[in-house]
Amino acid sequence: MAKLKLYLQELRAPFLVASMLAVGLGSAVAYCCREVFHPLNFIVSLVGVAFIHAGANVANDYFDKKSGCDDANDEFARPFTGGSRLIQNGLLTPREVIMESLILYIAGAACGIYLSIAVGWWALIIGSIGALCGFFYTAPPIKLVSRGLGEPIVGINFGILVTLGSYYVQAGRLDWAPVYASLPLAVLISAVLYINQFQDARADEKTGKRHWVVRLGKKRAAALFPFLMLVPYAVILSAVAFKVMPAWTLIAFAAAPLSLKAILVASKFHLDSNRLVPANAFTAAAHSAVAILLITGYLLAT
Repeated sequence: MAKLKLYLQELRAPFLVASMLAVGLGSAVAYCCREVFHPLNFIVSLVGVAFIHAGANVANDYFDKKSGCDDANDEFARPFTGGSRLIQNGLLTPREVIMESLILYIAGAACGIYLSIAVGWWALIIGSIGALCGFFYTAPPIKLVSRGLGEPIVGINFGILVTLGSYYVQAGRLDWAPVYASLPLAVLISAVLYINQFQDARADEKTGKRHWVVRLGKKRAAALFPFLMLVPYAVILSAVAFKVMPAWTLIAFAAAPLSLKAILVASKFHLDSNRLVPANAFTAAAHSAVAILLITGYLLAT
């Protein structure tokens, strides 16, 4: 039971909320636009996405150990940055961690196969793209994050692909509506990753993990952060103006104070890893709040 508890801790379960909210958004768009909701497909897609997301989290811990990145990181801010630290603390071995990742991916693949049989092959294709991107985020030889592709890939996967795939398993077709709905989440989840990279930047640079914060430097990266936090609201406003999202989704602006708080903290303390932590928290909270409010907006629009 003690070992099982460690395996569950390795999942970093609180971060799974991001992908699960995208599943909820895709399903809400399908209900609003197509008046369909299949409870079993929803549950299987929710579980499958959680397995794949967790598998990516665990795999990234393994490859960050292999590269020496997490070992070199002494500025991490728990629970937002620096990985789970279970390998570094000697509680799990690298072999145990990578085996856990593979089991999670297999479980996610089983959910994808079921949905592809029940609905269509696009479910498996979309899920496979997400799984491969998550695995090769840090895994060699691709190492997407080291090539400066981590931020857009995370946005595409945990924003667009999950929302589109969840819509597909409900409606049985691909449409632009879930893509429009997912754009605010895509930018905000990229912002979550982006702000979390500030505390890790020094260790990441030493080990060749050249994400945007490393490439820009903390000062210029902090200047870009407000753009990432405010663009989602401009997207929602524009989409409502052009009638590609329902007017009810404007309630997502209620999350704007969280974004503004994150911007203020980041602008002041981007060089201070400890005092930056509230910005990590406010950014994650803004993403979750916008997702929940968008889901609510689409449901109200029915």
